[in-house]
Amino acid sequence: KHIPGKQVLIVTNETLAPIYLDKLREVLVASDPSLQVESVVLPDGEQYKSIQVLEKVWDRAMELRFNRKSTFVALGGGVIGDMTGYAAASFQRGVHFIQVPTTVMAMVDSSVGGKTGVNHPLGKNMIGAFYQPNCVLIDTLALKTLPKRETASGVSEVIKYGLIWDADLFQWLESNIEALVGGDADAVALAVERSCRIKAEVVAQDERESGIRAFLNLGHTFGHAVETFSGYGTYLHGEAIGVGLSMAADLSERLGWISSDIKERTIALVKRCELPTEPPESMTPDDFLELMAVDKKNVDGNLRLVLLKGELGTCLVTSDFENAKLMDTLNEYCTSLG
Repeated sequence: KHIPGKQVLIVTNETLAPIYLDKLREVLVASDPSLQVESVVLPDGEQYKSIQVLEKVWDRAMELRFNRKSTFVALGGGVIGDMTGYAAASFQRGVHFIQVPTTVMAMVDSSVGGKTGVNHPLGKNMIGAFYQPNCVLIDTLALKTLPKRETASGVSEVIKYGLIWDADLFQWLESNIEALVGGDADAVALAVERSCRIKAEVVAQDERESGIRAFLNLGHTFGHAVETFSGYGTYLHGEAIGVGLSMAADLSERLGWISSDIKERTIALVKRCELPTEPPESMTPDDFLELMAVDKKNVDGNLRLVLLKGELGTCLVTSDFENAKLMDTLNEYCTSLG
């Protein structure tokens, strides 16, 4: 029922294609033998999340003479999901789109909410569109082939949900973080379900990020700067967000908006995932400021940050903070002061 036409293009990457591509193709054809199921395999990694690589999807759809009733299926993690969604949003001004996420990051965050796009050399996710999938099909058994580093990367987003929205989830994480990162089936199922419910609740109130959806970017302004500075793919997205969550908590505490206890618990939880909490040694405060200046949340040239304020589970988006405190955080975290 989620595939209205007869043409399906599965988009996946070189790592996943040998594992899941034929299985998904068989499932689709078994559900409707009249389907024309084709595929395109992209290189694997954040460094390939570019318009040049995305053109391979459009090229394949054009070669196959796909029409407006066709469906693009994203089989992969956040990179594949974002790229496939943008390809679907753009091809013939919009075709159908299904997400089949295979990583923790994609299951708990990027597959839900309709953000699609690619990176630009000057900024992460700067080219894209809001485009909702017909559906998101999650099977946590796919995580059994996921490296622990990728699992930990995805858990950073679960920590974020606890910080901005759900104090009970944060406290659950403090008791179960090793089980979750270790791939315990019950822990993973709970984390995925809670995360999807939170994100869906936020997006339902603010699909195009004119208000509270920006809460979901806690730590991302710092984190995206780390990714762009390091070169896409050097840090996994969730690793950069680990740095960003730590820095956001530090700044929030310096502003007097949260207790030192919340800051310390945040950083401790990130470290228990074996995620980094500090940026690259060569990154300077000026590097941060230059890269954060192109953040999508900024308005009229003013830097806007998502920061924690009050009790656990609450935050705000603001440009009303002391710049000297921001510099204190940057100076504290940057080994190289430039």
